[in-house]
Amino acid sequence: MMAYAYGIWLGAARNPEDTALLLAYGLWHMADGRRPMLIHIDEFARTLVAEENASPHTVRNYLSDLRQLRAFLLEHRLALADGGDEVSVERVDHLALRAFLTHLLQRNRKSSVGRKLSAVKVFFRFLLRRERISRDPTADMATPKKEQQLPVHLTVDDMFRLLDAPPKDTPAGLRDRALLEVTYSCGVRVSELIGLDWSDVDGSLELVRVRGKGGKERLVPIGKTALAALGAYRERLPELCPRRLRDEHAVFLNRRGTRLTTRSVARLLDHYVVRSGIATKASPHALRHSFATHLLNAGADLRAIQELLGHASLSTTQKYTHVNLDQLMTVYDKAHPRA
Repeated sequence: MMAYAYGIWLGAARNPEDTALLLAYGLWHMADGRRPMLIHIDEFARTLVAEENASPHTVRNYLSDLRQLRAFLLEHRLALADGGDEVSVERVDHLALRAFLTHLLQRNRKSSVGRKLSAVKVFFRFLLRRERISRDPTADMATPKKEQQLPVHLTVDDMFRLLDAPPKDTPAGLRDRALLEVTYSCGVRVSELIGLDWSDVDGSLELVRVRGKGGKERLVPIGKTALAALGAYRERLPELCPRRLRDEHAVFLNRRGTRLTTRSVARLLDHYVVRSGIATKASPHALRHSFATHLLNAGADLRAIQELLGHASLSTTQKYTHVNLDQLMTVYDKAHPRA
């Protein structure tokens, strides 16, 4: 039972049916072809955390996608083990997976389907490496082409109105003002923002150490306005939550003294978007997009923006070159001798 403990805590504990099934099957030492799919998913989840250093958010998404695949195969009686009450990973073939893909495409955007298929591919590659299966049924499956979507961003004027929306006379308002300023000043992901510690902020050098995807660290500049907002918030932090309750390391805390969550940051932003009166519906990621777009429009080098954002590939950063077509056309008309 100890072999299951971590996986049950991490993934299946969120799903009572999965937990019951894992506990019911005393099958860890069975031949791989006879193990229930849930046990392989459990092993995969533990490997993601222990060996791949995957974030809790990534693990949660992978588990959700794989549980969805398992539910589909069970419902449609595909790739079942002897007895017909569980999926056999050895019997999953490309036809079963194509049926699942067709099912997803009828109900989801291509970008969502691509992410789910990516999780399935990583899972079956893992099983092949561990010799749990003899062939990879995803080997010849192509990921659906994503729709080309321009990133949502705020204008500079709207961004300034949003940054000025939190109140300056309350501890929570000062925290929210610092949170927005740091996000826009550093261009961090919301997961990176809520993971910041005070030791990551170097006010004298005006740098912040950010832990990104896969545990990769990078240093990003932070502006004087954001540093001042952090200082004002820190002075009033004892009023937000008593020292005996709070995490002394974490920067952005709630009233219970624990780190803010991604959902709480999204709710705060929704509130200040309404309060500021801007028309654009902005997510936390829209502030990151705004950071990149404003830098690019001001003449920043694309590779420098790539480093600041922590993108592994320049192609990910290049989407920002398509954002402000009007400005590009204006520059072209003014600069090109044959325009």
